[in-house]
Amino acid sequence: MTPKFELCAGSLADCLSAQKYGADRIELNSALSAGGLTPSIATLRCAKQYCTIPVICMVRPREAGFCFNAAEAHIMFEDAKALLANGADGIAFGFLKEDGSIHEEYTGKMVELIHAHHGEAVFHRAVDVTPDLDKAFCTLIDLGVDRVLTSAQRACAPEGAELLRYLNEAYGQRIQILPGAGINPDNAADLLRQTGLNQVHSSCKTYVKDPTTAHGDVSYAVYSGANELAYVQADPKLVSAMREALDKYDSSSNN
Repeated sequence: MTPKFELCAGSLADCLSAQKYGADRIELNSALSAGGLTPSIATLRCAKQYCTIPVICMVRPREAGFCFNAAEAHIMFEDAKALLANGADGIAFGFLKEDGSIHEEYTGKMVELIHAHHGEAVFHRAVDVTPDLDKAFCTLIDLGVDRVLTSAQRACAPEGAELLRYLNEAYGQRIQILPGAGINPDNAADLLRQTGLNQVHSSCKTYVKDPTTAHGDVSYAVYSGANELAYVQADPKLVSAMREALDKYDSSSNN
């Protein structure tokens, strides 16, 4: 079976690249420079207007971690309702307690909401900072989560290949495991061979300059160095190259 490719999108332009160049699914965000936040309803509506592939929407109200207070959680549930009502095919989210364990009450409530709208419940890389990964996976399975996005608690998924293989062997029959972080057309096939997984998540990012980012003493830059005046966007060439790499992949060669 040809592996699936989920593009981490931060804009309508990224969604259009996903549709045109062969992605199977979109994870729609805003503010990719902050790790991905909740997208606007307008962006979702436009994405659904022009794209036929599924669109999973991130629900994350702020940057930093995933220990949300009651007010933040309330906003997340309201955002999820609005996104699902406007065509989202699922929601990516994460709720952790102060000790990093899964917040079962909030997670269960979100899963119930998503499934009531016939969507997919995706627990994102919040799982990569939990202290007990096995316990976290068992909890997410018990709560009915459909898919987990993870780098196996490493900075990038290829570095976590050994643990990803273990997670797939231990839990892959009960929950989808989606590797993400640092995956590109050059390493995607090797990662799948090493892990036995059948899908990848990637932003296929490039940097696009905006000449109005800085002037004199004023700067809105979030990057430094050569990318100081830039924002992140999916590179159509990389999206196409990822599709080509996955199409050539032979799952029978798994170790």
